[in-house]
Amino acid sequence: MALFMNEQIRASEVNLTGLNGEPLGVVSREEALATARWYKADLVCTSLMSSPPPCRLVAKGKSKSFAQGQNKSENSTRRMAADKKSKGSAKEKVKELRFTAYIEDHDYDTKLRQADKHLRSGKPVQLVVKASGSKEAAAAKSVLERLLADLKECGVKETGIQSGGKGSQVKLNPR
Repeated sequence: MALFMNEQIRASEVNLTGLNGEPLGVVSREEALATARWYKADLVCTSLMSSPPPCRLVAKGKSKSFAQGQNKSENSTRRMAADKKSKGSAKEKVKELRFTAYIEDHDYDTKLRQADKHLRSGKPVQLVVKASGSKEAAAAKSVLERLLADLKECGVKETGIQSGGKGSQVKLNPR
């Protein structure tokens, strides 16, 4: 960043900020330089992109460290904006709905409505049925098959039913 100080500033008016960060308003360049001399400080231009340019009174000899501090804060702001943008553009999270192998009808209906709502809004859904043993594995698979049949008009399965030691799961994408 180019640092303009004192007489290097060519604007006829500047938006002046005091030594403690208090706004002093828009003043002429000459008045700002006189104020800087009065406080035995430097007049530093913080940006040339606006009109009038914002200028700040900085203690003598501190203008170099002030400029480095500005660069650090600008860099951290850019980094935070880039992080936010990358999070927003990252792959959309899949909504996971968990079931038990022996789920009651009213609980099943509630979860079915949730899955239907997410699929209709364009979001993928991961359906997971927990099973504690081999006896429940068949029941878990049948719960998933029932869910697939009930959700066939608003979702299409991306993966087949995957069965493992702790249960079964399937991922549905919206139609």
